[in-house]
Amino acid sequence: MKKNDEPSRNTPERPSDGQKQNKLGVMPVGPLLVSMALPMMVSFFIQAMYNIVDSIFVARISEEALTAVSLAFPAQQIMNAIAIGTGVGISALIPRYIGMNDQERADTVANTGIFLNLCHIIVFVLLGFFMTKPFYEMQTTVPQIAQGGITYLRICLIICMGNFFGIYFEKMLTGTGNATMAMIAQGSGAVFNIIFDPLLIFGIGPFPRMGIAGAALATVLGQVLAAFIAFMLCMKRNPWIHISVRDIFKPAWNATREIYGIGIPSMITIGLTSVSSFLINQILLGYSTTATAVYGIWMKLQNFCFMPAFGMNNGMIPILSYNYGTGNLNRVKKTLRYALTSILMLMITLTLILEVETGTILTLFSASDNMREIGMHALRICVLSLTFGGGNIILSSSMQALRHARFTLIMNVLRNLIILTGAFMLLSLMFHDLTMLWFAVPFNEGVVFVIAVILYRKMRRHLVAR
Repeated sequence: MKKNDEPSRNTPERPSDGQKQNKLGVMPVGPLLVSMALPMMVSFFIQAMYNIVDSIFVARISEEALTAVSLAFPAQQIMNAIAIGTGVGISALIPRYIGMNDQERADTVANTGIFLNLCHIIVFVLLGFFMTKPFYEMQTTVPQIAQGGITYLRICLIICMGNFFGIYFEKMLTGTGNATMAMIAQGSGAVFNIIFDPLLIFGIGPFPRMGIAGAALATVLGQVLAAFIAFMLCMKRNPWIHISVRDIFKPAWNATREIYGIGIPSMITIGLTSVSSFLINQILLGYSTTATAVYGIWMKLQNFCFMPAFGMNNGMIPILSYNYGTGNLNRVKKTLRYALTSILMLMITLTLILEVETGTILTLFSASDNMREIGMHALRICVLSLTFGGGNIILSSSMQALRHARFTLIMNVLRNLIILTGAFMLLSLMFHDLTMLWFAVPFNEGVVFVIAVILYRKMRRHLVAR
């Protein structure tokens, strides 16, 4: 072989056209699902841990600082909704086209997604410069809260490239069967944030005391680090995707439509959660402020319990998409069956544990006697929703991956807004009893689960006829 014909040491070895065997299509489904889902579950736990640590350190600055950061949540959720939705779109499309052995379309989707994220970043940078002050002035007249919040949110929005590209390249890794690499990237950013939060907030050692600005800076720098690591892993260790600067700035309309077609349901889901929480809090405030605090505890507990389902989601979608693309419907059905069975069994187990340990949970939140009285009834009723909720998460994600995103959109609108808020309003009007209101939570998940099964059966008929 001539020297010029030798493969570059800096270029990852790419499968030849006759040897393209991705583990998503050949590895036994059970071990494959574990290898894909488990790292993502760990990633979600890491993410939750550093969010909690972040809040602990901010609270040590002052209560006003913690309030300021909390008021930034809706704006950050909008940013996360767009970033996650775009990532979900490419994590479903790329493995589908790889499975169809259509490398050109897979690469087009990957490069178009980068262009879309650049556009998103420009929009949020402009919002960071011009909209953070009006945003806080609409919510509070307390100078300390407004000033701290403007500082925090402005940094998060202006330096948002790490958030967008971190999520994007992590989804790209997961979508091509490299969930462990995605976990490494996300975990690195989380560890950075945990270490640098106290250093930058309180000015420990050589670092300046930055207060709430330090919390924001630690967060965005952690995101930038995670994005950089994920990008380098995509470039060096991911032979399934070709990223080209030239192709990034030649976005394809069809790829844009496909990415948003799959991702918009996820964007809407995150947005609807914020809207429903606001409406439900207004109803609960009619009974007591403590009731809203209890609902806040439930939302944190619910999110924690659903982390395994979210991790299973992220591991399952690439497997479904790839095997749908290859036409291997047996692996599609087996993957979905394993995922759904595992999550239902886990949610049943968590329900039993939480029914017994409700008092312990309230103690962790330093519940007063009044909160404990309300919370014991509320949490024991609300945890009944976990099994149905876990099933809803798995079924709605499978619909996204299998080209039935409109079904996912229907489920999300019903589950996160219409049925949930409607049930709270109806029970309030019917009974005027706070204890009865909590039944809205399991009622919502149960009704949506029935609808999800109906939609899944309809989707399955389409798959058989494919």
